[in-house]
Amino acid sequence: QVQLVESGGGLVQAGGSLRLSCAASGRTFSRDAIGWFRQPPGKEREFVAALSWSGASTYYADSVKGRFTISRDNAKNTVYLQMNNLKPEDTAVYYCALTPKVIGGSDYYTERSYYYWGQGTQVTVAS
Repeated sequence: QVQLVESGGGLVQAGGSLRLSCAASGRTFSRDAIGWFRQPPGKEREFVAALSWSGASTYYADSVKGRFTISRDNAKNTVYLQMNNLKPEDTAVYYCALTPKVIGGSDYYTERSYYYWGQGTQVTVAS
């Protein structure tokens, strides 16, 4: 059974940094595309960042470009989201997701492209 477990969330002041981790078990994800999504309070879940299985391509929401970086360590079966210069509007529950399906282009931005999801980790940015 595939399980994704996020960690690294918490409370941080605006301008601070956090690094989220997502550890996968039950599956070797070296050929899976990886995504991070978030759900702000009272809003729909939205795309944050994605990484192709090869690591050659990255995708970011405009709101996080230049501040967030997605990366993966296939040896550890773990994906990361480094978040710098955090803003109060980054407050949300953050989810990692992966898919073994070959996807491209706009598929990376779409929730339904991803098969497996974590339970989420809360990030709160205080102003």
